[in-house]
Amino acid sequence: MSDVIRVDDPGDPRLADYVRLTDSSLRTSLEAAHGLFVAEGEKVIRRAIGAGYPARSLLVTPDRLDGLADLAGVCAGPVYVTPHDVAERITGYRVHRGALASMARRALPEVGAVVAGHQRILVLEDLVDHGNVGAIFRCAAALGVGAVVLAPRCADPLYRRAVKVSMGAVFAVPYARMTDWYRGLAGLRAAGFRLLALVPDQSAAALDQVARRAAGGRAALMLGSEGDGLSSRWLGEADQSVCIPMSPHAMALGVDSLNVVAAAAVACYALMRGTG
Repeated sequence: MSDVIRVDDPGDPRLADYVRLTDSSLRTSLEAAHGLFVAEGEKVIRRAIGAGYPARSLLVTPDRLDGLADLAGVCAGPVYVTPHDVAERITGYRVHRGALASMARRALPEVGAVVAGHQRILVLEDLVDHGNVGAIFRCAAALGVGAVVLAPRCADPLYRRAVKVSMGAVFAVPYARMTDWYRGLAGLRAAGFRLLALVPDQSAAALDQVARRAAGGRAALMLGSEGDGLSSRWLGEADQSVCIPMSPHAMALGVDSLNVVAAAAVACYALMRGTG
């Protein structure tokens, strides 16, 4: 079993992986510099380890230590045990689940390798909310989408909140990040994907109908940022714009679209129903 170390000082430098977890700017730079991410809660930690991510260390509260003994046994690094109030001072929030793990990142594969062999994928352009990205990964995993491709500025799926919201689905769905936003879609088209741009415009073709017509072919569904949607360049590069039809009653009430997570859930369902 890994060393179990009691820590009562929130300033202990051994706990640097866990400091100020709610400070996104700090965490982005710190995690990139040290090649790590933080998994929260027993279920998510187990899924991360099961997916092959090495645990650098665990941070647990005393009441959770016995229940996590088997995880401590497979953790290559130390297990830090700290009271709830100290954990809160370290992380910046109340650690209700009583368990955090610092996990080592792995090198991301190339886009071509990730999409190979899949008929249906999602392509996310510039979604900046980590919770939304995590929720979309959960939709993709639940509904059978093969892979996710991220634009260069899209939020990090391994950021703590994204991992938490996804319930570990970010470990189940293969993903890659484009290195070139300007030319990235051309590579997907060259791989045989039909590029479908999801838009709120109700004059666009209904996604479920397009997906059924494309059965047997490869389709990449493009989702845009939370506020502005897809950029004009990506819209111009799409093979077709598609929408989720709104009911007349909703339109009469001024509800002409869904938020990006709800849209992703409906769209993933429609997209996968159209597989051949």
